[in-house]
Amino acid sequence: MLYTLSSVEGEQSFDLKPGVAQVIGRALTSDIPVFDPTISRRHAALTTDDTGVEVRDLGSSNGTFVNGAKASKARITAGDVIAFGKVSFRIIERVPAPPSAVSSFAGKPTPISSRSVAPAFRGDRAGSGTAVPGREGGKIVRQLRVPESDAQAFEAALRHRPSGSRASGKIHVGGAASEAPTDQERSEQKLALLLEVSKGLTRVADVGALLEKIAGFCLQIFDVDYVSVLLADENGAQVPAVARDRNGVAPHRSVPQSIVRSVVSDKVAILSDNAPEDVRFGGESILMQRVRSTMCAPLVGGEGQVLGVLYVDNVTSTHRVDEEDLEFLAAFAGIAAVAIEHGQFSERIRHELVVRNNFERYFAPTLAARIAGSPGSVKLGGDKRPVAVLFSDIRGFTALSRSMTPDDMAALLSEYFTEMVDCVFRHGGTLDKFMGDAVLAQWGAPIANADDPDRAMHAAIDMMRALDKLNVKWRAEGRPELAIGIGLSYGEVFAGNIGSERRLEFTVIGDTVNLASRLCSAAEAGEILISEDIRRVLQSPPPLDEHAALELKGNATPVPVYRVAPA
Repeated sequence: MLYTLSSVEGEQSFDLKPGVAQVIGRALTSDIPVFDPTISRRHAALTTDDTGVEVRDLGSSNGTFVNGAKASKARITAGDVIAFGKVSFRIIERVPAPPSAVSSFAGKPTPISSRSVAPAFRGDRAGSGTAVPGREGGKIVRQLRVPESDAQAFEAALRHRPSGSRASGKIHVGGAASEAPTDQERSEQKLALLLEVSKGLTRVADVGALLEKIAGFCLQIFDVDYVSVLLADENGAQVPAVARDRNGVAPHRSVPQSIVRSVVSDKVAILSDNAPEDVRFGGESILMQRVRSTMCAPLVGGEGQVLGVLYVDNVTSTHRVDEEDLEFLAAFAGIAAVAIEHGQFSERIRHELVVRNNFERYFAPTLAARIAGSPGSVKLGGDKRPVAVLFSDIRGFTALSRSMTPDDMAALLSEYFTEMVDCVFRHGGTLDKFMGDAVLAQWGAPIANADDPDRAMHAAIDMMRALDKLNVKWRAEGRPELAIGIGLSYGEVFAGNIGSERRLEFTVIGDTVNLASRLCSAAEAGEILISEDIRRVLQSPPPLDEHAALELKGNATPVPVYRVAPA
């Protein structure tokens, strides 16, 4: 009789082979690999004959159960339910299937037996695999060239997939009852697992959660005690991002830098199944941390940039990982690198959108985009820098507001401020703040341009013209008209984030700001007054008239002032 072991949920099924003891477990070496943390690496053995199936528990941690009863050894037949840990299967009698009958699989990732080298992941497909001899005792290191992107690995894998096969649905391990899985069938299993792992990673948008998931996959797939993901910082140094041991604890120990440097510089995945005796990596850190078996693979992004490394090791014994584990780790690292790259890109976009939306309240849209793309351009605390400052104020607004209803006053000011701010933004300025009916704007912080004084001047002239158009419109509507005075100055100010822990505002402070305010107060309706300092640095000054000098507190001599001549 032929039997199939089918999961109760219908996600996985395995054909049992007559007369052969098949081990079910979580290890890649298992004849029936099941990717679940409640299943031991070698959980139980199943032997099939004409009368049914004998199951024998191999000392598993979570036990083997037949129809709900725990059993160390039992006979089962069609219809019985057997549970390994928390994963339940049903024994189903089946009709022999032709060797080519391979369907596909879906559901949670299920590791596959990897001891027969799968063509899709051989070193000669992904790049040259280099065996590096160590001290006496044989080959203890292998290097595997990693493709520039995971797309190359998948293309290689797809070229070796059996024709007509699919990567989702169920996959039956084995073909005819008397035949062992072929290399192509094992390659299909590996590809199916990698695709399912890929789907699991791409569902996670947060980079931190993604790294935790990568670490969890490694601890379930490989026979290792420790996993660490290191990511490159802005200087290219590899910085630990997540580390976990088999108990889920984040141990405080470093990854051997001699291995990391080789992996990053050569873009190769490295296996050392006897690290202390390895002539290339037998450094003090390896000996101090008691590393025995180790693997490390680069996380190579889409443009060939090394984003970081994926490192696993075992401190209990040597020879716990082999070359096929290395091949699988390299392919897994390729998928993880793409997921990390997409996660980092998504986080950067989200951050820039938040920053840009916040900055667009004060900065011109084009300037806000530059600031959002250059986080270092805005510093907490601030600095001193030269800026052009513009103050504008409505003349006689206090008296005017007494004759208006609150709604009419709010509507009038909203129209007025909208036009004034548009003029500031149109010339690349920064709206510092509204102060009652006054507008404070500046050019030069946080990002400066060589023609900031000219931009401020053009904005002031533009504001006067825009107000003239508004007054024509308001006059036709029977609404009050407004008149403004503008003051412009140029000089060094403090520019930065000022406020309390609850509220910060980017603003400018200094004598230059005070001077612009004084010039604005001295300006008549429709006048633009400018200081000597800004007149001196204008590249294309408009026609100017001399104005009476302005006496300022603390200045021994009056300050020269100029008036922009009417157009």
